[in-house]
Amino acid sequence: MRFIPAKTALICTLSVILLPGWSLAANPSAEQALKLVPVQSGVDFDRPTADEAAKCKMLAKKIDGRVGWIVETPNGTILRRFVDTNGDNVVDQWSYYKDGLEVYRDIDINYNGKADQYRWFHTGGSRWALDKNEDGKIDAWKSISAEEVTAEIVAAIATRDADRFARLVLTPNELKSLGLGKERAENIAEKAAKATAGFKAMSARQKTLARNAIWVQFSAGAPGVVPAGTDQSTKDVRVYENVTAIAQSGGQHRQVQIGTLVQVGDLWRAIDLPRPTAEGQADSATEGFFFHASLTMRNEPGAAIASGMMQKLLADLESLDKGTAQATTPAEQAKYTKQRADLLQRIASAAKSPDQREMWIRQLADMLSASVQSGTYEDGVERLETLYRKLAKNKADKNLAAYVKFRQLTAAYFLAMQAPKADFAKIQTNWLKTLEKYIADYPTSPDAAEAMLQLAISEEFNGEEVAAKKWYRKIVGGFPNSPAAQKAAGARTRLDSIGKRIKLTGQSPLGSPVDLANYRGKVVLIQYWATWSAPAKTDMATLKELWNKYGRSFTVIGVNLNNDVEDLNAYLTENPLPWKQIYERGGMDSRPANAMGILTVPTMILVDQQGKVVNRNVSTVELESELKKLIR
Repeated sequence: MRFIPAKTALICTLSVILLPGWSLAANPSAEQALKLVPVQSGVDFDRPTADEAAKCKMLAKKIDGRVGWIVETPNGTILRRFVDTNGDNVVDQWSYYKDGLEVYRDIDINYNGKADQYRWFHTGGSRWALDKNEDGKIDAWKSISAEEVTAEIVAAIATRDADRFARLVLTPNELKSLGLGKERAENIAEKAAKATAGFKAMSARQKTLARNAIWVQFSAGAPGVVPAGTDQSTKDVRVYENVTAIAQSGGQHRQVQIGTLVQVGDLWRAIDLPRPTAEGQADSATEGFFFHASLTMRNEPGAAIASGMMQKLLADLESLDKGTAQATTPAEQAKYTKQRADLLQRIASAAKSPDQREMWIRQLADMLSASVQSGTYEDGVERLETLYRKLAKNKADKNLAAYVKFRQLTAAYFLAMQAPKADFAKIQTNWLKTLEKYIADYPTSPDAAEAMLQLAISEEFNGEEVAAKKWYRKIVGGFPNSPAAQKAAGARTRLDSIGKRIKLTGQSPLGSPVDLANYRGKVVLIQYWATWSAPAKTDMATLKELWNKYGRSFTVIGVNLNNDVEDLNAYLTENPLPWKQIYERGGMDSRPANAMGILTVPTMILVDQQGKVVNRNVSTVELESELKKLIR
């Protein structure tokens, strides 16, 4: 059986001959098989180190009656699976695993040795993509969830990829299959066409999402069914209204208004041009397409008045935002923020559904908290407190009250720290007590994870590592899918790393692999740094001296945590470094940063010749002394 990888450039040939009784000749090794990577980028799968790969097993097996290979760890955990599904002795499925579960598969459906379909499974998602010309780029989706559509839209905006967005928009043929009434179908066709046509200009113009922005969360109310017979429709239609994607860019959370999503078979489709909005800013047109009064009901006087009122408020908001450039003085900025907050509260009161109301209140809370922290509206703390007290009276608003409360607490803490003659030690002590009370009051709120993380970080910086690890453990246990959990799990790994081998793999800015395991026999300093960190750049001079002095026995691996790779490349062009760099998008929340729970830069970890950590927070002052102990 020929073992042809999906990316033949990586391994040109790995020939395998199956003999009677599963006797094998010219076997590919597990290490060779583990060099294969998915055709599609961004897949989170297990990547053993070189030492770990050498211990793995490559086993020939029958899989559902078909010939295949499985790569396993010594304890039997599956890492890869390669299958010949049609009996022609050529692999045509390449599967990748995470924690024993298949998360991604490349598929060669026409059996010519090239992948033409891509599927995600389990924790990897549920997408199924088609690549008709087998060039490694997705041409169409066979299946994709609403959540994954929003992630794709965020990626399309961040990378300014109009084709990627167009693959997500409802097509004319799909629109026909929905069985909508003539007028509604025409309206959707017009919206979808405008969305596709306007995407390129919008993505080039927007400044909210940087190219390394990452999708974080899907936000919307429950999906609903528009029943057959509504406005002359002939079929039920399942839709999401007022969908928002939460993304992370430049170390801040950003919102992208997605609008309406419509289900067509196994696909969810967009019909609106997405609108990225900065944190604390609201979008001016998110009323929804399906979930409001039907065309006939809209003629009723009460409905017309309600719709007219909302439209006027939205128009007022848009007009106010257009004049924000004229608000240059602190007094003008405070006046603008107050007027905007007043409008958002009125819009929330006029919202037609609980989901819409909640969305506007959340945006109001974000704006007020951001304005306090930017120093433009100190009264935001009091307004947030008033809003919180109002929401706290209603049990149905408990989650929303928790959301507002956390932003009020954050704004109040910032304001206290900025006060003249502030007693920082006292403020910090009170802040930690406040966070603990918030966690006790709202233990299941998503913001409780962030509160725990701040407590853990504070304890760690104060040298109370046992207490810090307790909070890190609670985050991972209580909020395993939160961004805070990734950082917390990495922090625990770092704190417990002394005397242990750690994994560090990634790609250089040019895409070449970097793996700590390949440096066995040398002492390695891992430097987490960023071009915006003056201390990190100052350390470079000392590291260069030590690299030159101990170069045969010592090296450095840089892990850059810039948000934008262009900034890194510009710095390296002017200040070349002789050692390798790892870079992945996401900055302080990137995968390499979270893997070790990096909280600040510079952070430097010293690893001995066996790959074991000897100092997890070494400074340049003590570095040469440490090297002399390790290098004889």
